[in-house]
Amino acid sequence: MSGLEAVSYRDGAAELTGWLARPAGPPRAAVVVFPTIAHVTPPIERRAIMLAEACYVALIADLYSEPVESFEASRPLAEKLRADVDVYRGRTLAAVDALRDHPAAAGLPLAAIGYCMGGQAALEAARAGANLAVVASFHGLLDTARPAERPITPRLLVCHGDADPMVPRDQVLRFWEEMDAVGARWHFHSYSGVKHGFTDPGSDARGLPAIAYDASADRQSWAALTSLFDEVFGPAG
Repeated sequence: MSGLEAVSYRDGAAELTGWLARPAGPPRAAVVVFPTIAHVTPPIERRAIMLAEACYVALIADLYSEPVESFEASRPLAEKLRADVDVYRGRTLAAVDALRDHPAAAGLPLAAIGYCMGGQAALEAARAGANLAVVASFHGLLDTARPAERPITPRLLVCHGDADPMVPRDQVLRFWEEMDAVGARWHFHSYSGVKHGFTDPGSDARGLPAIAYDASADRQSWAALTSLFDEVFGPAG
């Protein structure tokens, strides 16, 4: 966790630990980073550091409230969390509140981004009415147990691999229709031939047919995020 500070917070009885990255100069906004199903990994830590280098306060959220021993061990933890949409959304909102209440984020506008399951978590926070300026999902799951029923106010960015078998086109179309029904303002970037996990250089080493790194989609999706952040929060001083 080099360069990251532990931040203790709670979701009801659950004791959680987030990881905070601070910018060297004046911050432009504060960003919750929702991690993948494997939780806090080096690629997720790297994203928090990249945000800090771009003058954002970044907090990696704790989704599970317990250590994740391995990629294989993460699946039952994720299934338990997502079994109840109210519990799932409550866990995402706890992270947003923890960052909003942290002195490093005092008075700053907030955003949330997420990767894989974390992309779904960020979108669930938006569906739950979190007071966020921007929500972004990278190769995130787009399905939900409870489609949005009220206006979604954050600007939305979804960066999606069109060859991702975990998010097929029918799920994409349902997401578009769901967002249109509540008047969401969304950008959807779809990369042809790109699979799940395209931002993680370690994806290829997992040997799973559904995931693969794609350097171009990685660069282009990050550029899309930083461009939207510049539009919403203003350019770096």
